[in-house]
Amino acid sequence: MAPSPPREDPITFPASSPPSDPGHSAALIFLHGLGDSAFGFSGIASQFQNANKLPHMRWLFANAVENRDAMQQAWYTPSSLSPFPSSRPELDDEEDEAGMLESVAYIVGLIDGLVAEGVPAERIVLAGFSQGAAMSLLTALISPRHSGRLAGVAALSGYLPIEKRIQALRAAAGLPETVGEMPVFVARGTKDMLVPRRYLRICVEALEKLGMREKKSGEEGGGDGVLEVHEYEGMGHGTSGVELRDLCAWLEKVVPPLE
Repeated sequence: MAPSPPREDPITFPASSPPSDPGHSAALIFLHGLGDSAFGFSGIASQFQNANKLPHMRWLFANAVENRDAMQQAWYTPSSLSPFPSSRPELDDEEDEAGMLESVAYIVGLIDGLVAEGVPAERIVLAGFSQGAAMSLLTALISPRHSGRLAGVAALSGYLPIEKRIQALRAAAGLPETVGEMPVFVARGTKDMLVPRRYLRICVEALEKLGMREKKSGEEGGGDGVLEVHEYEGMGHGTSGVELRDLCAWLEKVVPPLE
């Protein structure tokens, strides 16, 4: 097997007001989308810190490797996402499960590194955009050590990959059929042409089968295992100020300051 191409180190932002007790700290690992890099979303940390939001949180923006098939930075070789169900699914391109699992192993290593530095796993959030969102969800669902134990997962303009393989991968990892207490924030724009809306439905249905219920409009609080779904009118395959405001409010719920 050819060696993996080199990977750039993550971009990190220390907490602007770190807690005196390391056990009260928090961290967010953010995964970029196809063809992007850690730099592309690193401005979110500066934006939040300049507004004195989540001052106790450390930010880590990870880099995917250069994918030879995609000829750009990617967490896995992409496959087409059709707005309509396939009439001949046996002829569809297979998803790059091997590439995804390799990326999962790297992301788990980032989580382990934070835990080794004293950040509790239950105070670590996985987040990502597009492919990064897909990898955040997949890692949180199949990691033997961290599935159901993280503070939460935020998936922006993404989808749940290899959803038909999740239970088999969980079983192979010795995990139960349901995830348990893990808040999830899922968001997309109504004008997103790259990740069609039907993938939101597939994702939500899969997560509900794994034990997470969707938070209904007007429902107060979050609670354990609640799935929070947002659709932003007119937004394409990108982010918006309103989305980031909602993400910030969600983060303040799942990793509140402890001192």
